[in-house]
Amino acid sequence: MELKGKRLVLGVTGGIAAYKAAELVRLLVREGAEVQVAMSEGATHFVTPTTFQALSGRPVYLDQWDARMPNAMAHIDLSRQADLLLVAPASADFLARIRAGMADDLLATMVLARDCPLLVAPAMNRQMWENPATQRNVAQLVADGVGVLGPASGAQACGEVGPGRMLEPAELLAGVMDFFAPKTLAGRRVLLTAGPTFEAIDAVRGITNLSSGRMGYAVAAAARRAGAEVTLISGPVALDAPVGVERVAVQSALDMHAAVMARAAASDIFIAVAAVADYRVARPAAHKLKKDEGGVPAIELIENPDILAEVAALPGGPFCVGFAAESQNLEAYAQKKRLKKKIPLIAGNLMQDGFGGSDNRLVLFDDQGTHPLPPASKEVLARQLIEHIARLTGEIA
Repeated sequence: MELKGKRLVLGVTGGIAAYKAAELVRLLVREGAEVQVAMSEGATHFVTPTTFQALSGRPVYLDQWDARMPNAMAHIDLSRQADLLLVAPASADFLARIRAGMADDLLATMVLARDCPLLVAPAMNRQMWENPATQRNVAQLVADGVGVLGPASGAQACGEVGPGRMLEPAELLAGVMDFFAPKTLAGRRVLLTAGPTFEAIDAVRGITNLSSGRMGYAVAAAARRAGAEVTLISGPVALDAPVGVERVAVQSALDMHAAVMARAAASDIFIAVAAVADYRVARPAAHKLKKDEGGVPAIELIENPDILAEVAALPGGPFCVGFAAESQNLEAYAQKKRLKKKIPLIAGNLMQDGFGGSDNRLVLFDDQGTHPLPPASKEVLARQLIEHIARLTGEIA
């Protein structure tokens, strides 16, 4: 629950994207945030206040004269209780009014009277977004310190295609988490591998493993949230790329090796999370092998390059972090791997504790000793790992 204890006011303005705000409330609450919804009159034409009340567990505010506030100052009291004011969707009209400092309804007045940060998620037709007036309004809001999430480009409710559609709820959630996360790796370039590799035997078969890629993807998201520029070299997985992370898809260990070595020298930190195959087939068949043609085929294996060791050996190369997934003797094998590859940090886990699942148990090994982390979700462990890396690289004390 990354947002536990955080108090948000979610402003919802009139537009078809208001339906996405309902899912956003659900996601924010799931992450532990206290969400207070305030709606414009136009928003109620698309989604009812009852929907937001049910999802947030709190009454919805619609009017700056709401009698539920003892002092009749909803625009003051709501923002004073908030760590963040997020308006999603933010219509073109709303952006224009707050840029001008107008205070003609509850939401606009709240923006003007707030003493907490403001994020807006624009949502409108592509021509409205591209209109010079809207672009001037957004530029002025950014200059005034307002954060802008999106918009995305794609199919719109009006039938047109282009920029202006609101980000998806999961993307907005990531934006809120990014806002609150300490930027311990700001300005750093992180290169990371994740997932399994697939070593072809023939045109349809191959050697792979049970890695889901979840741990690596969680680490990539945590690094991005900490302010880093993140490139993720990913084997074949069924996961979406984390928001704001550049993903390079590969198949085999040789593919991953080439992608990493092309980028390693320009990186500040390299985190090798991928479960890379130690061996590959020497001569994979170009076509599907038939079991009735010559009996059981002999498959010759040859060793794959050690990606982490090669990156660690680069002159002036990045700070290197390895992963060790073992079935037994975790400390002995992990420390042996760390010393052999001459890397400052390795994260180890027993495969039965988290391989392929959503939770894990990690132990960090470095020059200072052993640092066991409590069992937790891979997202929580990823944040703790990034914090440890930031300390070792001198980014935080």
